[in-house]
This record gives sequence, C-alpha cells and structure tokens, in this order.
Amino acid sequence: MAGMVRLSVIGNLGHDPEVRYSQSGTAMSNLRIAVTERRREGDNWVDHTQWITVVCFGKTAERAGEYLKKGRQIYAEGRFQSSTWEDREGKTRFSPELIANQLTFLGSPKDAPVEVPAESGGAQATASSNESAASVPTNNSSTSGGFVEEEDVPF
Repeated sequence: MAGMVRLSVIGNLGHDPEVRYSQSGTAMSNLRIAVTERRREGDNWVDHTQWITVVCFGKTAERAGEYLKKGRQIYAEGRFQSSTWEDREGKTRFSPELIANQLTFLGSPKDAPVEVPAESGGAQATASSNESAASVPTNNSSTSGGFVEEEDVPF
C-alpha cells in the first residue's frame, strides 16, 4: 500500500513572490508563508510563527508573481516534499516544502479586483472586493530544483 502526505496551510506571504524559469521554460516560484499560532504560556498568550516554503509551477507560479504581494493571506494545498541540499560548509540540510496543486488568494475588501484568465481546459478564477478568495488549481507534477538560502530555513 502506498502512502501520501497532503498539507493544507493558511498564512501570510513573507515576501513578494519571485518567478524564475527553468531551461525548458517552465515558470517556478518559491513562496515563504508565515503561519502563526497563539499559545498560552503561563498567564500570557504568545505568538509562535512557523515558516513554510510553498513551491509553485507553471501558470500558478506566474499568477502568484503577478497578483500576490508580501503580507497577502493565501491558502495552499498540496503534497509534502523534503529537499536535501548542501550548505556552504558542506553539511547536508533538509528543507520541508509544500508542492502546491492549489493556491487560493484570500482577499479583503481593500484588495483591488483581479481577473485571473482561465487556463485552457481549466476553470476561471476571480478575486475581487465582492469575493473572499480566488482559487488557482494546478496540474503540475514537476519537482523543485530551486535553491534555498540558509537564512530562509526556519530551523
């Protein structure tokens, strides 16, 4: 029996998305999402923030770069993947990632209307001040070849 790990997260972008392209022309983007949980410690409530890397490919990466900005709240869903890389000292490091198969741009009334063109064979998604979210499904099966800087790793 095969297993699978699926993740769903809601959080805020830690920086504006940067889209880059592979040699074959596939768009890709790494999104850093802050997920904050409030916990009680003694008599006080303390915020604890976890940073999650969300990897997007194709039209989803292009749309994220075009429509998302630092601080914007998003919902991301996809499969879990752990990338292995070597740091500057030659030590092996691991980076947990969510490979997105769906991004939903969560909006607020102050967000400007955004029309997201439909992909061929896909559904059209819209985010506006009248709607709370725009869903951007993907059908990408690519894996991440991106490099993660040491200071980006949350642990």
